Amino acid sequence: MKNFSLILLITAVIMSFSGIFVVNEGQRAIVLLFSKVQKDANGDALVYEPGLHLKVPFFSQVRKLDARIQTLDGQPDRFVTSEKKDLIVDSYVKWRVNDFSAYYLRARGDKQYAETLLKQKVNNGLRTNFGSRTIKEIVSGERSELMEEALVQASESATELGIEVLDVRVKQINLPNEVSNSIFQRMRAERQAVAKEHRSEGQEQAEKIRADVDRRVTVMLADAERNARAVRGLGDATAANIYAKAYNKDPEFFGFVRSLEAYKNTFKNKNDVMVLSPDSKFFDYMKDAKAQ
Repeated sequence: MKNFSLILLITAVIMSFSGIFVVNEGQRAIVLLFSKVQKDANGDALVYEPGLHLKVPFFSQVRKLDARIQTLDGQPDRFVTSEKKDLIVDSYVKWRVNDFSAYYLRARGDKQYAETLLKQKVNNGLRTNFGSRTIKEIVSGERSELMEEALVQASESATELGIEVLDVRVKQINLPNEVSNSIFQRMRAERQAVAKEHRSEGQEQAEKIRADVDRRVTVMLADAERNARAVRGLGDATAANIYAKAYNKDPEFFGFVRSLEAYKNTFKNKNDVMVLSPDSKFFDYMKDAKAQ
């Protein structure tokens, strides 16, 4: 009897724990009874809010779903504009579950699978919007309008998945690598041609400036040489005039001074040897008066 009571007690405890489940904050739960979603009186799926809840022990399964805002940020995709030009577009989507029953039934409650389906729907909307615009329109100012239209289309198409699309944003728009390289090469060739033209014009201007400066320098040097010769001639004439006047005032003293300067310059170096006749006029002022 004791063993039977103990067994009943243990069974009751196990059934109590298996009949209770907890839904955390940021989650919602759906209960499956015999693999079917439990529904309310209106036929809608029962969605359990965060808290402590009861279920049928052993026969019920709880599927907890994330109710927070999610970010879908996948790989960039290639889109074609109205000009048949390819663009590589990097975008992201903000979404959350608003119909947990539809989300579970259509996407199996699998976030990765749901994002795959949502990505296809968003890309379809973006492809339509990019396909109706030129590159200039997309880049020059219609990006916000494009994202608004993509948001509306994605919201409408994602309703069947039980998903609410909150925002669609285009982060970056690039040209494919092969197109970018060809454009870069063309731009570089154009810039090189412009640079070559500017260098040619600069070289021409530099030659003109150098020629003008050389001409001015030549003229200035010629003028300076002419003025220098005139000044030297005037100086020589003035010196000759001074010498003449000095000589005329006292020729004997003038000769004496000139002889002293000659002696000084001649005998300045002691190693010099000079051979002269004793009666040379060079020694007139060095002779004794009596010897004369």
